[in-house]
This record gives sequence, C-alpha cells and structure tokens, in this order.
Amino acid sequence: METGLVRKEKLFGPASFYKKALFIALPVMLQMLIQNMVSLIDNFMVSGLGDIKMSGVNISGQILFVFMVLLNTISSSGGIFMSQYYGAGDKRGMRQALSFKTILSSAAIVLYLLVCMVFPRPVLSLMVVGNSQADAILDEAVKYMFLMGFIGIPMAVSTICSSSLREIGRVRTPLFISVVATLVNTFFNWVLIYGNLGAPRLEVQGAAIATILARLTEMTMFLIYIAMKRPPFSATPRELLDVDVPLFFRMLKKGAMVLGSEMLWVISETVTTALYNGRGGADVVSGMAASFAIANLFFVAFSGITTATGVILGSTLGSGELDKARQEKRWLMVAGVIFGVFMIFVGLLTVPLIPLVFGHLSDSARHITHEMVILMSLFMPPWVYINVQLAVSRAGGDTAMGLWVDGTTTLLLILPGIFLVARYTSIGPVAMYGMVKAVDFVKITIAHFMLKREHWVRNLTDSARA
Repeated sequence: METGLVRKEKLFGPASFYKKALFIALPVMLQMLIQNMVSLIDNFMVSGLGDIKMSGVNISGQILFVFMVLLNTISSSGGIFMSQYYGAGDKRGMRQALSFKTILSSAAIVLYLLVCMVFPRPVLSLMVVGNSQADAILDEAVKYMFLMGFIGIPMAVSTICSSSLREIGRVRTPLFISVVATLVNTFFNWVLIYGNLGAPRLEVQGAAIATILARLTEMTMFLIYIAMKRPPFSATPRELLDVDVPLFFRMLKKGAMVLGSEMLWVISETVTTALYNGRGGADVVSGMAASFAIANLFFVAFSGITTATGVILGSTLGSGELDKARQEKRWLMVAGVIFGVFMIFVGLLTVPLIPLVFGHLSDSARHITHEMVILMSLFMPPWVYINVQLAVSRAGGDTAMGLWVDGTTTLLLILPGIFLVARYTSIGPVAMYGMVKAVDFVKITIAHFMLKREHWVRNLTDSARA
C-alpha cells in the first residue's frame, strides 16, 4: 500500500504544478489557435477561388513554413539560455540570448528574401514535380510568393519578441497582440481577396497583402510594448550589438544541433509533401493543404506543452534545483500521455468543419481532407509525447538528442522509404503520409533511452559563466 502511494506521488505532481503548467500552456495554445484560425480563414477565402489558386497559395505556404520553422528554431535555441538566465536572475545573460536570436534571424531573412524575390519559380517548382497541373499552380504561386517576401522582417521581429516574452512567463501579451493581428488579417482578407468596400478584387495577391498588413501591425505592437514595459531581456541597439563572442559561440554550438534537427525534419516534411503532390492534380495539393489547415487547430497542443515544459524545467535547472527538475520531468511526461489521448477527441471534433470551410473544393479534394484529418487525430498521442521528450532534452541543453532522433530516422528510414514507395507503388497520398508518420514510434523509442542518460540535467548558467 505504501509503495503504491510513493509511486503515485512520483508519477503525478501536486495540483499547483499543473496549474502553473496550464497558466503557461493555455495562453500559448490560445495564441497559436488564433493564428491558425487566421490561416483557416485564409484557406476558406482562397478556396472559393478554386483548386488551382488554392494550390498555388499553399505550395508558397510550404516555403513560408520552412522560414517559420527556421525562425522558431533560432528563437528556441536562444530560449534555452533565456529561460535558464531568467531562473538565475541574470539580465546580461538574457540580453546575450536576445542578441543571439537577432543575429541568426537576420541571416535567415536574407535567405528567405532570395527565395521569395529572386528564385521563386525554380524553388516552388520542386513542390509540384509530376503534378498534372503544375504550370497553372506555379503561375498563381509566384504572384503570392513575391509579396510574401515583405513579411520576412516583421515576422522575424515578432517571433523574437513573442518567444522571449513566453520564455520569462509573460504569455498574455503575445496572446493579445495575436488577437489584434488576426482581426487585421481577417478584415483585409475580406476586403482585398474579393474586392469588398470598393477595393479592387486582388484574389491571391489580396491574401498576401492582408498578411503583410497583419504582420506589420503585430511587429509594431511588440516593439511598443517592449519600449514601454522594458522586460528584463530588453536591450538598446548598442547593448544588442555588444556580443559576448565566446558565449555566442557556446549558444551557437547548442543551437546548431537544434537547427540541424529541425531542418532535417523540415526537409523530410518538404520532400514527402512534394511526393504527395505528385500523386494527382490540383485536387491532391488543395486537399492535403486543407487537411493541415484544419489540423492546425488541434496542433496547438504542441506549442502549449513544449513551451510549458521549456519554461518550467529551464527555470528550475537555471536556479540549480536539479533533483526537482528530474521530478518535474516525470510529471510532464505523464501529463503528455494523458493530454495526447484527450487531443484525439479534439481532433475528431474538427472533422465536421471540412464541408463548412472547404465546400468550394472538389469532391476529390474534400475526401482527401476528410481522411487526413482523421489520420492526424489518431496520431496525436505519440506526437504530443515526442514533443515533450524533445522539450525536456532542450531545456537542459541536450540538443544532441533531437539531432540523433531526427537524423537517424530521416536519413535511414523516412527519405529512402518514401522514395521507394513513390517509385514502386501507386498508393495514394493519405496512405503515404501514414507510412511516413509510423516512423515516429521509432523516434519515441530512441528518445526514451537517450533521456535516461540524463544529459539534459544541467545548469547552463554555471557553464556559461565558466
């Protein structure tokens, strides 16, 4: 009886712990939900223009997706140190983390602008190899992609500000700013895509301009807030450029592994998406894209639980309470299992939205969307769990784990497997997606054994001062 009670205490934390986790996670999830609702509204409005135009917007969205992942990876790499320096009360260290994010994000912007404004068609053509309507889709995509280049700088600034605020536990401000940006985006979508209120009917270009206006609004609000409230990481331009070079390279060493892990994942996602898109015409591209627009409504679970894990463990490790961090890790892992099962039902509840939001798409496209949303809902438990595993490792600076997990599975299983399936079988895009995602169970197994080594149980603020 006594042993059972001890075991239960180890698996489940006190109510105050989960209240703290929810206080961090829920505003982040709500912020992501609002942002993804914008994407869904975009897709709803653009889908009214037909399969080809929606396909054009969505292959452009794949490039934007890569850029967003790159920015988020840079911010999360700096955020490993931001959270721990916050736990240690070290403002100078927090400013160094902010400088790290700013310098690497600037490099990412240059690459993004080259793709959007100099080489859009050659890059986008890789997303529709073998598609029977590739030329028509590319004509629409190039128009949209050029305009989307203008969101590079405001998106980078907003990502840096939003992530930094979340890493010190200020999660409500990013939420409020996202609400305002969402309203701006939705309003100008309605005005510019279809030409309401006397505005010209700009269709695909109208969707891009609405996004630009929303991102500019978001960036402006973040900068005003930071200038007025002066959070502990805030820095003048001179302080931002006063880089501690040895510390920068220590951050870069950790960040390079996170970046490598995320880029391997992005490459696998991009390659597999291109291969799905080659399984038919515009109906496949638009149907798959519509499914992700719906699924993003419940994918918010990932942002919430990874942010809560990073902030809680990062702060605990930064304050030197290593045994407490071990216990909190167990509580978070168990919570991840329960939360993942719960998210299956949340995902299935979004299925009825498909005919309401994407009624203008072809029957074939809607059928693909329906099958994909159900499949992704069923995959939520392993996806939530592996996100918690990776967040735990990164909270303590064990960025090598993610690289090993994604690197081995992507290079040895996913890419060779998907090319063989695409070359020698005729299975459809939904079955191909399910086969690729089954590899995530291998990822979970590798991550489980690597976490047992406890390379993540480290106070990075001590080593950074050394």
